[in-house]
Amino acid sequence: MITLHHLNQSRSFRILWLLEEIKQPYQLQRYYRDLTTHLAPESLKNIHPLGKSPVIEWQGKVIAESGAIVELLIQSLAPHLAPDSNDAAYADYLQWIHFAESSAMVPFLMKTFNAIEVKHGTQLAFLEDYAQVEFDKVFGFLNDYLKDKTFLVDNRLTGADFMMGFGLHGLIYHMGQGENYPHIKSYVEHLSSLPSWKAAEKIEQDTVLA
Repeated sequence: MITLHHLNQSRSFRILWLLEEIKQPYQLQRYYRDLTTHLAPESLKNIHPLGKSPVIEWQGKVIAESGAIVELLIQSLAPHLAPDSNDAAYADYLQWIHFAESSAMVPFLMKTFNAIEVKHGTQLAFLEDYAQVEFDKVFGFLNDYLKDKTFLVDNRLTGADFMMGFGLHGLIYHMGQGENYPHIKSYVEHLSSLPSWKAAEKIEQDTVLA
């Protein structure tokens, strides 16, 4: 049995959504962000020294990093959610899985943190301009790529969507960037209409309200 250590409003949503999609039995251990600091509770460090989520316990191992968890679960339990390694689409699949936590997440977090600093009176010089250039470049590229596409790879749901969907949902609904990136918005709207996404979202809401 898989145990998912799930922190509300975190990358753990990716794993929750994936488990709901593949209908894999799992146990959910809930954790809640501090309402003042918005940080994860210290109790998560009892599971993994970094104190971050997602973390799963599976087959006698404690596994962190959402990308690694997505790849392992798909390889073992849902190979239909990835192209075959000999398929031409496999390179695209790997690219987008890793794009989520490298090229896409860095400018996303920089813009988020810069907004917090400015709100608290910090005068930004280099960081604001740099973050905006990277933000426009990365998400402009992705928006163009998603024109006339429903999924990222092979015209079907794959692990790449589980990795990218979480951050792009935040881009559209928390950053309010839908008008600037209409193709990303359409992509996110489609993902969030899937039954497995809705099931995970309901569990997430229950986690927040518990």
